[in-house]
Amino acid sequence: MKPALLSVHVVLVAASVLTAPAQQPAASSSSPAPHISAPVVPVDRPVGVAIVGLVHDHALGIFDALAKNHSVTLVGIAEPDQKLVALYSQRFTLDNKLFYPDEARMIEATHPDAVLVYTSIADHRKAIEVAARHHVNAMVEKPLATTLADALAIRRLASQFHVQVLVNYETTWYASNAEALREVDNGTLGTIRRVVVHDGHEGPKEIGVSHTFLHWLTDPKQAGAGAMYDFGCYGADLMTLIMHGETPVSVTAVAMTDKPGLYPNVDDDATIIVRYKTAQAVLQPSWTWSFARKDMEVYGTDGYLVTEAADRVRTRYKGQMVEQEHEAPRLVRNQENSLDYLAAVLHGQLDPRNDLSSLPTNMIVMQILTAASESAKTGRTVNLTPLPAA
Repeated sequence: MKPALLSVHVVLVAASVLTAPAQQPAASSSSPAPHISAPVVPVDRPVGVAIVGLVHDHALGIFDALAKNHSVTLVGIAEPDQKLVALYSQRFTLDNKLFYPDEARMIEATHPDAVLVYTSIADHRKAIEVAARHHVNAMVEKPLATTLADALAIRRLASQFHVQVLVNYETTWYASNAEALREVDNGTLGTIRRVVVHDGHEGPKEIGVSHTFLHWLTDPKQAGAGAMYDFGCYGADLMTLIMHGETPVSVTAVAMTDKPGLYPNVDDDATIIVRYKTAQAVLQPSWTWSFARKDMEVYGTDGYLVTEAADRVRTRYKGQMVEQEHEAPRLVRNQENSLDYLAAVLHGQLDPRNDLSSLPTNMIVMQILTAASESAKTGRTVNLTPLPAA
């Protein structure tokens, strides 16, 4: 039994869940996930998780939901900044015994099954390396890394130490996206030709993120870019599943800084054109939208589907005169949020290899983002080829 310093449960704030259509059962809250492989963690106990870093504001979403999930148990938190430790400890009434000044000491003391990483994006590689060398799995906030070189290093670590590395996206838990991927997978829309994805909000400063978060999010070395990486990764992730893991032919991108007074060092608006052999995606990440949005349009030879927020879709198929709108079916029980998903993977109930959170998927996401950044800087289209096998 793993030691637990606090007998409570942890869940990430998220609406619903999604895996690749080929793996996901018919959307029903009662549909069991198939048993895929031998469990990393015995199925009769919760997965012990530890938090690494508190500089990412997504960490604020964990603690209010601690008691609502029985899939995982919080065993420790690694954070060197004592001001953040005091802030989180007071705000969420956390036991001081949970906190450790560094990740390695925390892992050695608490023996978690997985770490949840809330560092800057540039620090993902270091956090994963520490965890992997202790044979501990990891789930990081999107995107996987700031550079393709770091992503390749992360892939080597995962292979060398036989650990899972997963990436958490808010939109992975949208029932509307699950419905879109199902319709793509079952051929309802025909051959996919075009996908348009809009993601973003008014801007991190405008929506009131913390000073700590804003400081590194607007540093290209710590975040990779501005809106291009922060929100472009969502569309790249979804398009990689829509194209069943196909590497794009090329990427062409334009990046703008429409608010230089607020974001002088990074882009706040971008357009990324991702070309495939038979399709194209237009990704529109931005910190300049009039309101927050995460929606997608999928166009095929036999119809189209438009997602609206987390749970609604609009469709029109060949021969229909008007659109139809409906609520997307609920997602399966052990995939309704990121922590239930993580537990299902480590309990051997779910194979993550071909889904939105998987490392193979996110290696292609990193290819797209890296190429987009290069294209925006040079004004040229960047051609891609598949990465060599791990």
